[in-house]
Amino acid sequence: MSNPWRKCSACKQSIALGADHYVCSVSTCNRKRTGMVFCSVSCWEVHLPVANHREAWAIDATAPATLEEPDKPAAPKREPRRHIVRDSTPARSAPDTPREILIVASRLKDYVRARAGFNTSERALDPLSDIVRRLCDEAIENARRDGRRTVLDRDVPRGR
Repeated sequence: MSNPWRKCSACKQSIALGADHYVCSVSTCNRKRTGMVFCSVSCWEVHLPVANHREAWAIDATAPATLEEPDKPAAPKREPRRHIVRDSTPARSAPDTPREILIVASRLKDYVRARAGFNTSERALDPLSDIVRRLCDEAIENARRDGRRTVLDRDVPRGR
């Protein structure tokens, strides 16, 4: 190869300047000292057992066109595609999930007492837990729609 940029982290095959390649979605694989790049998805798969990532995917990237900035990491393409290699999705919970109280009673009672000077009945905890469950279900669906397996603050519905 006339213009090698870097070598594949798995098979050590040269990756040319301006060539398409793959990087791992996990930040520890993309640090300056680590800088793992892969020539194919199958080479990316080789590092998974060693890296022991909980959730990872290969991201399309393009090598720099020139060697002017050799330490600068390769920028991902405009619209990276996810390459899901194995399904780590747990089975959805059954409809008969336990109906436990999700609200900490002492904290709720302290809040109501400090806010209004009122007492709080134990029977208020169950309907509040139902509201929290419903909000969590909506947040889970929002994260799933965005292709993530982590519920973020932006997934939780607001303004109710």
